[in-house]
Amino acid sequence: MNIRSQLLKGILEGCMLAVIKHEKVYGYELAMKLEKQGLDVSEGSIYPVLLRLQKEGLIKGEIKASPSGPNRKYYSITEDGEKALENFEENWKKLKVPVDSILNDRSANR
Repeated sequence: MNIRSQLLKGILEGCMLAVIKHEKVYGYELAMKLEKQGLDVSEGSIYPVLLRLQKEGLIKGEIKASPSGPNRKYYSITEDGEKALENFEENWKKLKVPVDSILNDRSANR
């Protein structure tokens, strides 16, 4: 596993919660929205996380008819999921600032 994959694995859950908070989405749609933002994540990586988030009560799934093809399971965020997302955002900011600072200092000292 390369370093990009390892970093993405650590932040994928928070990114997924953020997308789901903005609108109900189904798995493939979620993968496409993440990819559009620059996170290339396979569906195979997304579905286990969706299952875990649902088991933890952070999201809920609802089966709806699809205008084209089989029914789809749309996910929405729960109150606990919103709290988990807030926690993720706080922790992300605490990590992002010092990491950016270190990277910027390293670049400046070359």
